[in-house]
Amino acid sequence: MADRRNGPSIPGVATNRALCHFFVAAPSILTVTAHCPSALSQRTVAPLWRSPPQSTPLPVRVIGCTVVDEHSDLEQSPLHAEHLALGARLVPFVGWQLPVQYQGVKQEHLAVRQAAGLFDVSHMGEIEISGPGARALVNYVVTNAAGKLVDGKALYTCACNEAGTILDDLIVYRITAERWLVVCNGANRSKMVGHFKTVATDSRSPHQAEGVPKPDVRDASCDTALMALQGPKALEIVALGGPDGPGLAELSPFGLGEATLFDVPCIAARTGYTGEDGVELFCAAAQAPKLWRGLLEAGKPQGIQPAGLGARDTLRLEARLSLYGNDIDETTHPFEAGLGWTVKLKKPGFIGKAALEGIHAAGLERKLVGFVMIGRGIARQGYPLLDKAGNEVGKCTSGAPAPALGKNIGLGYLPIAMTGLGTELVVDCRGRKIDAVVVKTPFYKRSN
Repeated sequence: MADRRNGPSIPGVATNRALCHFFVAAPSILTVTAHCPSALSQRTVAPLWRSPPQSTPLPVRVIGCTVVDEHSDLEQSPLHAEHLALGARLVPFVGWQLPVQYQGVKQEHLAVRQAAGLFDVSHMGEIEISGPGARALVNYVVTNAAGKLVDGKALYTCACNEAGTILDDLIVYRITAERWLVVCNGANRSKMVGHFKTVATDSRSPHQAEGVPKPDVRDASCDTALMALQGPKALEIVALGGPDGPGLAELSPFGLGEATLFDVPCIAARTGYTGEDGVELFCAAAQAPKLWRGLLEAGKPQGIQPAGLGARDTLRLEARLSLYGNDIDETTHPFEAGLGWTVKLKKPGFIGKAALEGIHAAGLERKLVGFVMIGRGIARQGYPLLDKAGNEVGKCTSGAPAPALGKNIGLGYLPIAMTGLGTELVVDCRGRKIDAVVVKTPFYKRSN
C-alpha cells in the first residue's frame, strides 16, 4: 500500500530537525531537546498549537479549539465558519457538526477523482507520545511494525485488544525516536487516548522492561486542525503555497515533513483516505482558516472543490478502505477484515499477539468481501446478505453508489465458502431481493 523507501532530504521541506519541534507536549513556552543529529543544544520554542487568548460571549462556550453552541452537545471544527460561508449542509457525525456536502456528493466525488477536493477532517484524534519509551510503547500497542519506522515516515496499522479484535485502525507517524504522532478515528479518540495512557503504566509494556521512563501521552486533538487535499492535481495545488510547496511532491507515500504553506506552518503527510494521491495537512487550529482559504483560492484554476463527508465515504468505499464502526470494530479481527497485512506476527510481543496467532492458525470462517449490485438497488449498512436459497448468511457493512464507476457497490462479511470471485448472492433491500455478485477489490484503483 505504501512505498517504504527512504529517500534523501527534500529541498525546501524539513523532514527531521524541524519536525522535532513541531509537536510539543505542554501548553506554554518550554525548553526541549531536539532529538536529531543536527541539533547540538537545547532550544526554547513556543508551541505551535497554542491559540491566542480569546473571549467568547455567551451563549457560546469554548472547548479546546472547538466552539460549541450552549444548547448542543456537538463540537465544531476550527473551520466551522468557513463551512457556513460556503453553504455547506452540516450534519451530526461522531459528536461533531460537520459538512456532509457543499454542491453535492457526486460532484465533489468526481472532483476528487478528476482534479482535487479539500476535506476538513479535524474531527480525527491526534495523540502525541513522547519520551525515551515512546517507540517501545507505540510498537507494543499496534499490530504493524512501527518499531521499524525511521524519522519522517508513517504507516497504517490496527490496534487490537487481548482477544485480537480491533480497537481502532490508526496511522502512526514517527517524527523522531522519542516523538510520535498517532491519528485515530474521531469516534475512538477518548478510548484510544485512555488505552495508550493505561498501557504506558502497564508493567508488561516493553518500555518498563527496558527501564526507561514512562512515555508522555497527550491528547492534542483540540489544538490541531487537519485537512486533506486529495486528487490528481493536489500536489500541483499545494506547490502554489510558497517555497516549501513544490518539495512535497518528493515525499514518498507515507512520508511526512514540515512545510509552511500560505504562511501557515504545517506538517504535511503523503497520506489520504480516497484512493487518490494527495496530502494531509496538520496545523494549529487557530491558523486553519487561513490555510483552507489559501488552498481553495490557489486551486480554482485546477478545479478544486471543498468536499464533505458524503464524498469522503463514497471515495473510500470505491478504494475499499475500511470504515471503523461499519466494516471493522471490536467484533472483527484484522485477518477476516482483509487487514492481515498489518499484523506482523514475527515481531516481539504486542497486545493481542497470542490471540491473533491462534486465529491465524485456525483459519477464517468468514471474510469481508466486495460486491456489485446486478439488479436495481443500493445496498446499505445493516442490510441482510442472503445465499441464492434465501438464507441469511451475513450483513452489508458499507454500501453506496460509486460515482466514478456508474455502479452500486458494497462490502460485507460472508462465509468463507461464498467469498470466491463471481459468487452470486442476494441483498435484502428493505424487503426487495436484489441480486449481487462478489468482485475483486478495490473497486477503483487510480492509473498512476
